[in-house]
Amino acid sequence: MRRRDIAIRASKSLRQAKMRTLLTSLAIAVGAFTLTLALAVGEGSRQYIDKIINSNVDSQMLMVAKDKSLFGEGAAMGSFREYSENQTAYGGMTLKSLTAADIKKVEQHKDIVKVTPQYLVSAQYVEFEKKPNKKYTSDITLYDTSVLPDVAAGSLPERGTQITDDEVIVPEAYLKSMNIDDAKSVVGSSVTLHLMKAPRELSDAEMQKLFAEKGQAGVEAAMKPETRDVSYTVRAVSKDSATSMSASQGLFISENQARELSEWLTSGTDQEGKFISAVAKVAEGVDPASVKEALAKEDIHSMTAQDLQEFIFRIVNVIQSIVIGFSVLALIASLFGIINTMYISVLERTRQIGLMKALGMSGRDVAKLFRYEAAWIGALGGAIGAGLATVVGVIANPYITEVTKIGEGNSLLIFQPHIIAAMIVGLMIVAVVAGYFPARKAAKLDPIEALRTE
Repeated sequence: MRRRDIAIRASKSLRQAKMRTLLTSLAIAVGAFTLTLALAVGEGSRQYIDKIINSNVDSQMLMVAKDKSLFGEGAAMGSFREYSENQTAYGGMTLKSLTAADIKKVEQHKDIVKVTPQYLVSAQYVEFEKKPNKKYTSDITLYDTSVLPDVAAGSLPERGTQITDDEVIVPEAYLKSMNIDDAKSVVGSSVTLHLMKAPRELSDAEMQKLFAEKGQAGVEAAMKPETRDVSYTVRAVSKDSATSMSASQGLFISENQARELSEWLTSGTDQEGKFISAVAKVAEGVDPASVKEALAKEDIHSMTAQDLQEFIFRIVNVIQSIVIGFSVLALIASLFGIINTMYISVLERTRQIGLMKALGMSGRDVAKLFRYEAAWIGALGGAIGAGLATVVGVIANPYITEVTKIGEGNSLLIFQPHIIAAMIVGLMIVAVVAGYFPARKAAKLDPIEALRTE
């Protein structure tokens, strides 16, 4: 008997028991629904993360550091670790720091074009001309020329070009916090950083000498923090963007200013000439991974853009695997429904099976008939589950985008037709496996005994 005829016969048999077929298919549809959504969330998350990384990280850049825990290796950040003379405190953590010698070593690498240390500039407070008599706190960092964020007002230089030393870029989020609606009105106004430099630590001998020479007033003057005000003109207001990590990160000043202020703040302290990390630009045409390996031999650790992507993808994959695990459990439960349905079908159609075998249908073809029925149930359940998931996803995507604020034009649920098709085929195969024993029982029925069955 031809396979096509068996498949047609199997579909007719299922239509004769519509309710039972539908209920069994719906059991599979529950697992298929969850599985389809899990795959869509995973794909949407990966594409969104990939878009963020490509928008913010130059593929030829290396993040360089002395403390490998910054890259998720070795001891956890802030945990028990070996003491190092070259260490610095940052964000409540004590980290092994890059020294000027380390920076020079990286700069001398033949495949590295430029090295920019992470200059830490900490202002006691910030004042805006548009909000007189108000003081704010803000992160301050150097303007990254490899990233060109969208602007709400003003203009930015071409990619690869640094802003001037008297200019600053203000995030649009800051204006919202200050209740300033017109971004254009901020362009051209001034922003002042109030810096406070901690006094140099004096030894007991130095303190005694200073007291002997200048008295208590001299000691108090030496222990008094040094302050400095630096003003800048707002060149642009960076627009909030769900795919730009730098757009709302803080105030952006030029690299020269970041270096100068960082050196002023740390000069004479134990943090002078120490950096948490640096960014190294690898020459075009050179694989950053090979440079990473070379630096590792010199006890300098680094992370490529691909490493960052893989690290984030690993987290997404773990979360996706958990959801898929629940989907698989639902599918396993539905398999018992298929086995039960097929066994009932064999019992109800015992005389029909005996008649088919008496008319010349082989046991192999009888087994195929029931396996095809199982395949139809798997295909129907998979199609219902995947179809409902796709419809729900398409309807929910705009709402999810708005709630999660991932940016217009970005979707968290991305359905891939070929993945859905492969999933349905996989469910058909699984259903056939589940129907193996009922089909085997049908194939082994004795036609004479089957025809005697009431």
